[in-house]
Parts: sequence; structure tokens; C-alpha cells
Amino acid sequence: MALQLGLDTRIIIIGCGISGIGAAQKLVKHGFKNVRILEATARSGGRVKTGRMGDNIIEMGANWIHGPSEENPVFRLARQYDLLEPEALTPENQAMEIKGHPPWLSNWFSSSGKKLSYEDTYPAVGMFNDLLDESGDYHDKGEEPWPSVGDFIRTQASQRAAEQWADEDPSTRAMRLCLMSTLMKVECCVNGTHSMDEVGLGAYGMYKSMPGLDCTFPKGYEGVVKNLMSELPGGTTSYRRPVHCVHWNSTATGEHPVTVECEDGERITADHVIVTVPLGYLKKHHSTLFSPALPLHKLHSVQRMGFGTNNKIYVEFDSPWWDEDCEVIYLLWEDEVDMVDQVPDLQRSWIKKLFGFTVLKPTERYGHVLCGWIAGHESEYMETLSEQEVTHSVTQLIRRFTGNPIITPRSVLRSQWFHDPWTCGSYTYPGTRCSAQDLQNLAEPLPAKGADSQPPFQVLFAGEATHPCYFSTVHGALLSGWREADRLISHYSSIKPKSKL
Repeated sequence: MALQLGLDTRIIIIGCGISGIGAAQKLVKHGFKNVRILEATARSGGRVKTGRMGDNIIEMGANWIHGPSEENPVFRLARQYDLLEPEALTPENQAMEIKGHPPWLSNWFSSSGKKLSYEDTYPAVGMFNDLLDESGDYHDKGEEPWPSVGDFIRTQASQRAAEQWADEDPSTRAMRLCLMSTLMKVECCVNGTHSMDEVGLGAYGMYKSMPGLDCTFPKGYEGVVKNLMSELPGGTTSYRRPVHCVHWNSTATGEHPVTVECEDGERITADHVIVTVPLGYLKKHHSTLFSPALPLHKLHSVQRMGFGTNNKIYVEFDSPWWDEDCEVIYLLWEDEVDMVDQVPDLQRSWIKKLFGFTVLKPTERYGHVLCGWIAGHESEYMETLSEQEVTHSVTQLIRRFTGNPIITPRSVLRSQWFHDPWTCGSYTYPGTRCSAQDLQNLAEPLPAKGADSQPPFQVLFAGEATHPCYFSTVHGALLSGWREADRLISHYSSIKPKSKL
């Protein structure tokens, strides 16, 4: 009965990404009648963005369901909407514990044009994976003997290499350290950071992975978005409607405490606003987006949390130059014995940050298409180049590493998330001065319940950056949207009807 009192409440959601859609869907299902989404662009989905390369469906944004198992809400929705292939639904697939690193079959190529054997690579891969696992343990230990994951891995790898590989040929030892440089670049992409020196060692273990072997959508990730959107009443979302400022805690006499000022001048009053903009956008625009400004503790957390760029470069070939069963290709530069994960000269050597490619499977569906991965400032610089320049650099890179001077891509297509004005990057990582408190601060509504200002929860926050352990993921974003919807549902369920005098 109590909830009935709040069903006419005006709720505005800023952003039609998966968290905003999830919040709207849950509120509408619970009977809220005045829910409206304001979306700055012409499309739904945010960083879920399916595209095409010729006849192929490709993902420009989110790529996998990470941890497709019962506890993953994106997996449950994808299954409900019949969007997955049979293998992804098997109990065996859901039970696999991969800790965020699928056991893909790999090919390794070196900058002198050699293909490396399993015997060449497995000692360094094993050591690196051990160090990654250990990096995640420091959060639970409550200690931080090194400031960053990069510092920890570099220090420990050098020390262990000297101890464990003392009897090896110097060139073998050097090659293994170069191999770990490549794996550091892989981690830059996984974490969405410029360098692993920017990821806090104590905070690294806050991220939690779910069981299940990562899977993709045969017909595109946007299938989830389209199905969720179809469950909302027509007209819920207004497109091309950027928000200029959220005026909250209004002392002006009026029925509604929040006014959302759009860039076109329209002012919309509301009882609650759920802000789902990416952390990158928040970092850049927080000073103009809120009036009054964000409280200092919240602002400091926005600044401490990291938000980097991870881009894709899709490359299509007439025929493969990799093994038939290969799932990922790694490129090893033979001059990177210092385990570097950033380049000294962006303009001349940005391409060295591209660690390699994942192979789009199955071949029957995609033909011979690779997805190259590049993170950080090198990735941001790549976005400024013409498609011809990117194609030339990628072509020269592949020719050098394969030793084949005539390999020529049929087509190349890249993403450009840093220069997208509404995202300003890709996703969140915990910076070197971060703690769990920062994630709590990002998720904290304004004003908080119990604060002097009333009513509470005028401005709520959702999005992957606000989830305490699934930040950087689609399921984290969705769960955060549901969390804020539940916050309002719970709030109105607890209000007691006023007695009539």
C-alpha cells in the first residue's frame, strides 16, 4: 500500500546505457508511471555498440559476457531472450573458473619475424600469471608494499627471473622478459588503463570475476539492449537530449526538488534523477553538471578512480596467417627487456602498444577477421590518425612479425572511444590511491538518507564505475541500475501514509 503513494513520483534517468535502461525497466515493472530517460546521442546502449564490417557483425564496445553463469544478470537475460549459442548454455561452460583470463590457444610472433614455440613462451607466461594472481591478494591482506600492480610485477619478475632462470642462455632470459612486456600491455587492455603503474596494488583485488567461460553474442550485444528497451512504454526515452546541469536541493518553493536543465534550454522538474553517465564524462564535466557542486568526498573519489581507453582495430584478410585453432595472437618486441607497457614516442611508435589480436570465431561466420587491442595514450593517439594511416601501420606491423612482406588486409575498422564526447574513454579501473570507500562514495546518493536536506535521494548514481566489485563490466552496470531502482522502491515502500486530521 505504501508504495502506491510514490508511483506518481517523477524520475528522470540521464543516459540510455545498460544501467539507465535497467533502472527504468525495474521502476516501470514496479508500477512507477513517470519515468523518463534523457539520452545525449541518437541511440540506446551506451558502451554496448554493435557494428558491421562488410557482412560481419562486430562489437565496437562491450565484447563478451564476462563470467556467463547463474549469478550474472546479463547471462540470464541473454538466455531468456535466446541470444546465445548452445555451448554457452552448457553447465560445463558455466562452471569454468577462469579468473578473467580465458584459456585461449595462442600464437606468438616476434619482431624479427619468428613464430615462437610453446616451449619458448610457457615459462614466462606461467610466471606472469602467478604474479597477477598474487597482485589480487594484497587487497585481502590489507597491505600495499608497492604502489601499483606495474611496480609489483616488474620488481618481482626481475628478481624471480634472476633466481629461476639463472642457468638459461642470456638471450632466452631476455626474450622471456620481453614476453612479459607484451603481457603487461594485455593487462592494460583488460583493465582499461594507460599503464599498470596507474593501477593500485591494494585496490586491484577489489574486482571480482564470476565463473563461466566468456562468451559472445552471435547476432550482437545490442540484442540485450533492444529486448530490454522493448519492455519500456513507448516514448520513455528522449534522444539527442544532452543534459547541461542537474539543479538539486532546491530551496525554491515548488513541488519538485530537482530541475534538469537540458542543453537546448528545456528545464524538467523531477523528484529524483538517476545519473548514469560514464566516469570519464563525470571527470570532465562534474563542475558544470551539478548545482550545487558534488560534495568534496565524492569529488575526490571521482578524481582518484581511474578511467582509461581501450580501443579495437578490426582487420580482415583474404586468408589466415595464423594457426587454424588459434584464438589469440601475441606480438613480442625483442627490445622490451625492461617490461615496459608504454612507448616513449607516441607519433613514431604508438603501434608498439598493440599487444596482438583475438581471432573472431567461428571462421564459417566471420571469415578471416582479427580484432587488435590497444590501450592508453597510444590508443588515444591512434584515434586521431586517418583510417589510411592506421591501415598502413597495422599492415607494416603484421608484415614485420610474420616475415611475410606481401600480407595485405582487405579492410580495417577501429573504435574511437576517447574522442566520443559522451564517454571520454572506455571503462573504470582502481587508481593507485583508491580504496573500496571510493566506490561507495561514487554510488552514494545526494542528499543521503538522514541528511538535513529533504527529501533524500534527489540525485542517484549508477553505471559500471559505481559497482563495488564488478566495475568495468556490463553486468556491473546493469546491477548498479537495478540497485538505484531498488533504492527508490524501498524508499517509497517504507513511507507511512499521512493520517488525516
